[in-house]
Amino acid sequence: MRTYSAFNAPIKVFGIADFYKRRSFARLPDEVIKAVPSLEFLGRRSSGGRVCFRTNSSTLCIKIELETLSVDIGMSIYASQSAFVYTGSRQDLRLLGLVNPPNYETKVLQNSFELSGEMQDITVLVPRNEIIKSIDVSIDDNAELCEPTPYKYSKPILYYGSSITEGGCCCNPINCYNAMISRHLDVDYYNFGFSGSCKGESALADFFNTLDFSIFVLDYDHNAPDVAHLEATHEPFYKKIREANKSVPILMLTRPRPYLTEEETQRKDVVKKTYENAIASGDKNVYFFDGPSFFKGFADSEHCFIDGCHPNDLGFFKMAEALEPTIKALLEGLK
Repeated sequence: MRTYSAFNAPIKVFGIADFYKRRSFARLPDEVIKAVPSLEFLGRRSSGGRVCFRTNSSTLCIKIELETLSVDIGMSIYASQSAFVYTGSRQDLRLLGLVNPPNYETKVLQNSFELSGEMQDITVLVPRNEIIKSIDVSIDDNAELCEPTPYKYSKPILYYGSSITEGGCCCNPINCYNAMISRHLDVDYYNFGFSGSCKGESALADFFNTLDFSIFVLDYDHNAPDVAHLEATHEPFYKKIREANKSVPILMLTRPRPYLTEEETQRKDVVKKTYENAIASGDKNVYFFDGPSFFKGFADSEHCFIDGCHPNDLGFFKMAEALEPTIKALLEGLK
């Protein structure tokens, strides 16, 4: 069999900004991590990363080497440390299987899959929770390996937010709300969700402003230490993004829960105030989504969470269902 590294063409890696420039699966460059030390680990893991290619091989082998491997209290080893391998178009994916650790001691993961031998797209959703050292793809000696089919919307949506944005706690990374929207609309995306560490740091806004993105989703509510911190940082963060991206749609989200505590309501009001001030200042491309509205009228809203905070797969589905029509319309308008 012939082996190809994910670092080299014709394989393409989506969801990791500046992947080929930095040759790293880390979501953030070293200089940003240095400026925000709390992201030393989170910034280096690869949530939202996708390894994509086309092949007519009859056999496919995926080998992944991890630098880290640790238990996540809210997610299984399948959801957190495994790669999900799919075939087919992005709007009609079929699961081939997983490349998963057999335990929490084995950092080299490998699995083989039987294919039809016809040319087909392969999408590998990389492990969400860990720092990835390398990914290798092996195919039959007489088979071809080609670039993947391009996304319909190739300019990524950028999502910045908490552990929920990052994918906690669905059982399969493809069921995170941003991944679901990507699949339904065939749009590329960046997942800059940082569990417990989305605090509106200026260095993050500066970094995001170096990237090219189609829509900015500001899911910044949950991780601020208190209401005062959120109030002091939310609007300045929005303004910094808007100053550098005059025409990019900005969606502001609040905590996705059917019922809010008094403090959660105060946090929602802070985000809404940023939105209202933006509208008052003449911003015609800003949108507000009230988290409780994701579950309005849904009889099973109380069953959309694993712990009262993090959505399960049903909760993520309801989020995607609510957001997708607006995002679809915005993408159509950007053509």
